[in-house]
Amino acid sequence: MSDRTWGGSTLAARRETRRETLLATALSLAGEDGSAAVTVRSVCRRAKLTDRYFYESFADRDALLLAAFERVATEARDTLADAVARTSPEPAARARAAVEAFVALVLDDPHKGRLLLLEPFADPVLGEHSHRLMPSFTGLIDGQLADGTDDSGRRMTAYALVGGLANLFAGHLRGTLDVSRERLVDHSVQLVLAAHAATTRPNRTGAESPRP
Repeated sequence: MSDRTWGGSTLAARRETRRETLLATALSLAGEDGSAAVTVRSVCRRAKLTDRYFYESFADRDALLLAAFERVATEARDTLADAVARTSPEPAARARAAVEAFVALVLDDPHKGRLLLLEPFADPVLGEHSHRLMPSFTGLIDGQLADGTDDSGRRMTAYALVGGLANLFAGHLRGTLDVSRERLVDHSVQLVLAAHAATTRPNRTGAESPRP
């Protein structure tokens, strides 16, 4: 029974502790050497757990890797939403708050940055899941864009912005984009504000496009 105790903790608590250890280990291995380094054997060895305890929480290696990825993605979404919610409604203030919060997440903990932004290009399982998560991020951006264009226009702008910023941050993490953190933040804020401005421009008739 899950409420039975041993050594002062319940079976359910010990199982949850082992699950958290496995997730943290997967993040660490993927952050150090890429998602290919995450195997049942390598995770169990690093976590000092037997495969029996691995399979009590995860069906296979892919299930563990996806769970670790989903956790980081959820943290990223919550970080963005919280930054916007705690900031004044001015577009410039919200753009800077969101960018600074996201950059802090992926650069201050590069393991999270690598798993979220780089490994989907290397691992098909993560790549497919990353595409499925895209609407949850574009929805955050869409909600901050102006009402001067139709829904499809705002969605296209949101997709372009999320994809562009993701590649910008990925380039910085890879080391192929050699700019300071301050310049990265400033440029990203400019991109967000340019997207916001683009959705406020009038259409060809001179009137702003109504929302359907």
